[in-house]
Amino acid sequence: MLHRIQPPAVTNPSLSISDAVYPNPFPQILEYSPAARGTWNIVHTGMLLPESHQIYICASGCLRGVILTAAEMGESYYRRFHTLELRERDLYASDPEAFLIEGITSILQRLDHLPPAVLVFTACVHHFLGCNLSYVYQTLRHRFPAVQFAECIMDPIRQTKSMPPEVRERLEIARLLRPSQKHDAAINMIGSNLPLAPKSDIQKLLQKAGRLLRDFPSLRTYRDFQTMSQSSANLFTTPLARNAAEDLEKRLSQPYLYLPQVWTYKKITEQLQQLSRFLATETPDLRKRIATLELRFESLHSQIGDHPLALDYTFTPLPFSLAHLLVSHDFNVTEIYADTIPEEDEQNFRWLQTHAPQIRLSPTKHPAMRTQPRLHLDASGRLPIALGQKAAYFTGTHHFLPEIEAGGHYGLEAIHWLQTALSRAAILETDPEPILKKKAWGAPSCI
Repeated sequence: MLHRIQPPAVTNPSLSISDAVYPNPFPQILEYSPAARGTWNIVHTGMLLPESHQIYICASGCLRGVILTAAEMGESYYRRFHTLELRERDLYASDPEAFLIEGITSILQRLDHLPPAVLVFTACVHHFLGCNLSYVYQTLRHRFPAVQFAECIMDPIRQTKSMPPEVRERLEIARLLRPSQKHDAAINMIGSNLPLAPKSDIQKLLQKAGRLLRDFPSLRTYRDFQTMSQSSANLFTTPLARNAAEDLEKRLSQPYLYLPQVWTYKKITEQLQQLSRFLATETPDLRKRIATLELRFESLHSQIGDHPLALDYTFTPLPFSLAHLLVSHDFNVTEIYADTIPEEDEQNFRWLQTHAPQIRLSPTKHPAMRTQPRLHLDASGRLPIALGQKAAYFTGTHHFLPEIEAGGHYGLEAIHWLQTALSRAAILETDPEPILKKKAWGAPSCI
């Protein structure tokens, strides 16, 4: 049966957080892509795999975004990127398996040297055509035995019903790790787009335990990447890496620990206790550091007072946890931009419904957001300080923190960094357009 995809007319999809429903406060309908492009996408994440090559196969409209991403990243990166454009005639007058096999073969034969790994991104059209991808990859591996092929996808139509492209890509990268005969006490950090900040609480505990960290975004060669199979365990802070962690536990016998980017003292303490047990080391005493952070919050509050704050899910995967921290310290959080509520954030969402019911919750993908006013002034005529690029875009502010994934910070150290960054953002005005219009590699936190 045909279903109407045109959403019902909605003037403003935003609602009070007290009226929001967990976990999907907004209907899943035809989606809008806001013009805040400074966040990461599958091209950037794939480029983190050293010496690898990426090949995207889809129609020209879909290729536009990934091509612009590669072009923006500069010559040393776009030389590791190719596309095969599918045209209408190719859908009915060619063999889809042959198109993939011969097209990819032609690209690899023209390179100066074969890369150790190739990330192949097929698209939704291959799913519709019933393309035999198993045969395609079997043939490619026979032709190029020295190359490891990662079976990625760029299939947004199954974003909510199947494994999203971002999750699949991380899983396929993990599957490239070969079993190793050598094992050591090192710990891997997988799935993140940004390396851990040197002073993050995870880094401190690893150093205390005498454990080497192999942090995926910091690797420089493919050989370095393959040494991750020698490590004794995996850590990850983004839910996008869970499937990859489960695969590595099954294939390489590497246990894993998920440490989501929480923001409240209680949850940070609990997670660092978990990590201490995981590393078989003593749990640190955090009381003095928390007391110092409390004094810094008092100073920050005296500076910005009740100035409105807006935040979004690109700044941190758990925006309700961050809002909980700020509201509990009497800061005036007025807006949160998030399309869904993560499972790990449910308790914080419930807490905010009770303690800050006036917060406006807004989607970023609802079509009606396209026509919403881009200037959010409070009763005193002030624009908010935005934590995140989408929040900055939707509110029209020039006071914002552009970082993604909190810039690689974690734990109490992340709160310390946040306090400094908020104090600076309250004073300095920054033109958002040069940052928002770029892809993630051009954003300050991703260089």
